[in-house]
Amino acid sequence: MQEPEKIVFHVVTDSLNLPAISMWFLLNPPGKATIHVQSVENFDWLSTKYNSTLNEQKSYDPRYSSALNHLRFYLPDIFPALKKIVLFDHDVVVQRDLTEIWSIDMKGKVNGAVETCLESEASFRSIRMFMNFSDPFLARRFNVNVCTWAFGMNLFDLHGWRRKNLTMLYRNYLQLGLKRSLWKGGSLPIGWITFYNQTVALEKRWHTLGLGYNSDVPRGDIENAAVIHYDGVMKPWLETGIAKYKGCWSKHLLYDHPYLQQCNIHE
Repeated sequence: MQEPEKIVFHVVTDSLNLPAISMWFLLNPPGKATIHVQSVENFDWLSTKYNSTLNEQKSYDPRYSSALNHLRFYLPDIFPALKKIVLFDHDVVVQRDLTEIWSIDMKGKVNGAVETCLESEASFRSIRMFMNFSDPFLARRFNVNVCTWAFGMNLFDLHGWRRKNLTMLYRNYLQLGLKRSLWKGGSLPIGWITFYNQTVALEKRWHTLGLGYNSDVPRGDIENAAVIHYDGVMKPWLETGIAKYKGCWSKHLLYDHPYLQQCNIHE
């Protein structure tokens, strides 16, 4: 990591995990970098804006109901002083120095992400799989052949995001989706239309997906990736995790640490 003293990690969790995460970083500080841990419950304004929508959805599926899952659409409000941010999901492992990503030309776009639309790729996701293009609202506004992209490791221009008022656009789409059957699959489709024509494609070496559901991710892709993503239900810390991928995560664990011992985590 180059110039770690300039790095700030913003960790957002829920009230249940806040004490443990805060204590972990107090005992294991990230070198010269700064760590800032917050609870989603501290954002009173989010409760006001989001809870009514959450109640309307009447869903127990965390893809829909988790405030943390939707929090990514409020990044400019959470960090009003920041102009740019790299977002990581909780199930990623950073394997390479990411300094270079900070200087990528965003070409006037707001979101930098790896595309997931190539049929030759195991993570292939066609937008048709998730969007109801028989609805005239979608058919008139969006290209059915537009390329999908991944959440999990994203570069966001927060200044451009604010200027284009994309959070309000997201909220409008979210409300509309409660009234009409427009999409399925959690917050991904809402993200694709919120950042429609606002996303620049990152090279695939930045972000390799599928380690939580696909047993055929090429070994070379994993080794060359700056960030690997255990998206899917087979997380590496679960018994159901895909065995051949677990080492990419477990090699970073301090198995003799007393906290991990108390959690019954062993090699």
